[in-house]
Amino acid sequence: MQADITSSPHLHGPNNVTRVMLRVVYALIPAILAMVWLFGWGVLTNILFAIIVALGSEAAMLALRKRPLRVFLQDGSALVTAVLLGMALPPLAPFWLVAVGSAFAIIFAKHLYGGLGYNPFNPAMVGYVVLLISFPLEMTTWLPPGELRGESLSLLQTLSYAFTGNLPAGMSLDTLSMATPLDYLKTQLGQDETIGVISTSPLYGALGGKGWEVVNGLILAGGLWLLYKRVISWQVPIAALGSLFAIALVFYLVDADRYASPVFHLFSGGAILGAFFIATDPVSGATSPRGQLIFGAGVGILEYIIRVWGGYPDGVAFSILLMNMAAPTIDYYTQPRVFGHKGG
Repeated sequence: MQADITSSPHLHGPNNVTRVMLRVVYALIPAILAMVWLFGWGVLTNILFAIIVALGSEAAMLALRKRPLRVFLQDGSALVTAVLLGMALPPLAPFWLVAVGSAFAIIFAKHLYGGLGYNPFNPAMVGYVVLLISFPLEMTTWLPPGELRGESLSLLQTLSYAFTGNLPAGMSLDTLSMATPLDYLKTQLGQDETIGVISTSPLYGALGGKGWEVVNGLILAGGLWLLYKRVISWQVPIAALGSLFAIALVFYLVDADRYASPVFHLFSGGAILGAFFIATDPVSGATSPRGQLIFGAGVGILEYIIRVWGGYPDGVAFSILLMNMAAPTIDYYTQPRVFGHKGG
């Protein structure tokens, strides 16, 4: 008697693309709320506008490529790209800056390579780097956290500035904006100040940049929740943060007056966000367990090199994109041995 065997796969896991993407967004919500509280309404407006542009660009490209709109619009990948990009942009970013970054991420970094599953680079980081290189002035207008800010903008005032560039009477961009902790550190070290003197600035808290240590703590909690839910694997974030901590510790022990502590590097800037939410992208990163450890370690080491000796205060985006380039080669040399074959 011939058995009735249907085509594989026969077992289905609990996750699908939409569920995974939505869990990533859920994990970021506490940090987003903290950023809105600390840095103003611009964080939220950036994210919402990035989502609108990303979904519009996704729909346009799907239509041009004759792909089903509903299926791909609902997978959540464009949503995650927009949220990550929106979080990375300054709160006072003009609307066109958000639109350019979000559209470039979806159109050029995703769909011109074939869409979800074919992009060799993380789309959010491509959009961010394009903006950082092309519009450095607009990308450095960060607001200080609320406790250091003398004046703040309402939601309507924030929207008015984003679309018209006009601030309320008596306010100027110079009085509202301030250097980020990493930017201030890099500038002051370039003027031969010591870490001990720099750390007395009100920009710094107990672990890292004031305000940023709270945001990064919440991002860390969200990343650990993703690990608990098995949305991501542990290799990349542990290797990325571990390598960043290790190399920062070596130089800190050599000269604590010139090199910031490893804890500062972890809790300032986008190190934790990059490790848990960006470098873990299964499409643009390494796939084998050993390969993910190498990939993550490369992200952390390159991030430190760019922060300390490069031209940018935070090297998360560049380090991830550089390791995206190396991912195919890493996978080639770290493939697990095929069952039934000798060697490996």
